[in-house]
Amino acid sequence: METEQTLPPYRRIPEGAEAGVPRSAPERIGAFVTVLTERPVALYAAAVLRIGYGLLYLVFLLREIPHRNEIWGPGSPWTPELARQLFDQTGWVSILTLSDGRPYFEACYAAALITSALFMLGWRTRVMSVLFAVVVASFHARAIFMTDGGDNLILLMAVYLVCTACGRRWSLDARRARLRASAGKTRSSSAGLDASELRRQLSTFRRTLTAVLHNCGMFVVAAQVCFLYGSAGLYKVQGGSWGNGTALHYVLNLDLFRPWPELSLLVDEHDVLIAVACYLTVLLQVAFPFVLFGRLKYPVLTMLLGMHLGIAVLMGLPLFSGAMIIADAVFLPDRFYRHLGQLSRRIGRWVHVKEAGATPRGEPALVPPQPTPSSP
Repeated sequence: METEQTLPPYRRIPEGAEAGVPRSAPERIGAFVTVLTERPVALYAAAVLRIGYGLLYLVFLLREIPHRNEIWGPGSPWTPELARQLFDQTGWVSILTLSDGRPYFEACYAAALITSALFMLGWRTRVMSVLFAVVVASFHARAIFMTDGGDNLILLMAVYLVCTACGRRWSLDARRARLRASAGKTRSSSAGLDASELRRQLSTFRRTLTAVLHNCGMFVVAAQVCFLYGSAGLYKVQGGSWGNGTALHYVLNLDLFRPWPELSLLVDEHDVLIAVACYLTVLLQVAFPFVLFGRLKYPVLTMLLGMHLGIAVLMGLPLFSGAMIIADAVFLPDRFYRHLGQLSRRIGRWVHVKEAGATPRGEPALVPPQPTPSSP
């Protein structure tokens, strides 16, 4: 009672403070450091980045198989010797320029296909992430004058993913870890406390280092996407064609970005729609870094998805659009991906039940014998 009289009303302890909720700046910093060093965040988003970029680059290499020699091989107009001269000035390195022979190039191309597939599946992800970054950097540097924004973004993301634990979810490594953990339970009684203190400390250090590198890598990925959208929007604001709503009109009339001229002309006939799309594009890109911490990011990400699909169809840039759509997935929380996985499993069970004839647990339906009709 005396304590209540001595404390003024405005100095009352807020609810939840006694439960350990961090209120002061040092406590918040301590909680942030704890999360940074002890728990990898956004593991499902990292898995989506791994699967997305691995699949996208695999499809890209498969699509260019008929033209591989003219783009990256010895038959390219940009010969390996010219590439090496450029590397002396820029500092780039490519495994494709180590030899000018056609068999060596074919072996490198086959290795790139296998590396992209294994990285997508998450097999030995630590090693495959490094090899995937080497593959992307080598092919990017070999034909530096034939790249676009999609190649640049894939190269950056491949380097960033080396630091992340992108194989912890939806991967062959995760499946192997689950099997190993279930098998280890049977041997836990015999193993007991045989592990030494040094091994325990090394394991703790390894977990901390993995968590720090992963969290920093995911932060750099998110910051890269924010910088990309923000800078693109600010550059558009400086241009007069975006301010008067006519920029997309000129884009739709460029022969270099018109895979289907009839479709581009059909869209170009709607002047009001073109102007609205111009203003909305600038608004979304400039506002994107400022809406990431609220629910407004979901409609913004949905509209950006529509914008990238339009770029892929109307401008013929599927690689760039795919790279941007995959990068946007880093801003979706893990609960979204968990819910998505549960939904896919429910759909799979429903399809299985439908294929089984709607009988529970796949048991055959028992139909009682029907009496044969008597002949008249």
